[in-house]
Amino acid sequence: MVLPALVASLALASGAAWAQSARTGAGEGDLAVFKKACSGCHKWHGGGGGGYGGEALSLRKTQLDKEQVAEVVRCGRPGTGMPYHLRGAYDSVKCYDSLKADMGSSMPPETAVFLRPAEIDAVATYVTTQLKGKGDPTIEECTAFFGATSRACDIYRKKEGSDAPAVSH
Repeated sequence: MVLPALVASLALASGAAWAQSARTGAGEGDLAVFKKACSGCHKWHGGGGGGYGGEALSLRKTQLDKEQVAEVVRCGRPGTGMPYHLRGAYDSVKCYDSLKADMGSSMPPETAVFLRPAEIDAVATYVTTQLKGKGDPTIEECTAFFGATSRACDIYRKKEGSDAPAVSH
């Protein structure tokens, strides 16, 4: 009796995740990786600004394609505060055709959060499908990031004329 219920609930959950992924072009895992590794500097909306790592660039305005975004996540940006997120970058893995000994003072900082190759791909997908080319952040993007009842999205609700948090059914 328990096994059929478990199988049914797993099927529903995976169906909901697939529907979300199909609707947005990115999976929930992509957002989770962005939250974990990028939002501290690039902010929840990807618009950049001042953060722990300095003045992060806007991912909404990037001209980079998915492969270029993945390379920057893996290897950082030499001469800037953008850290590298691939364990072994510049040591056992060349970045921009260089190792640490070649970089000197332009060596990007090491991240506090290393990512696996699949996570780097996921965050590159998220940046290029959910942030790149977007205008100002919206209530929908805010609630997708924080949840429907988060007070962090109140500023967007007020813009739309409603002070009440959205309630999901």
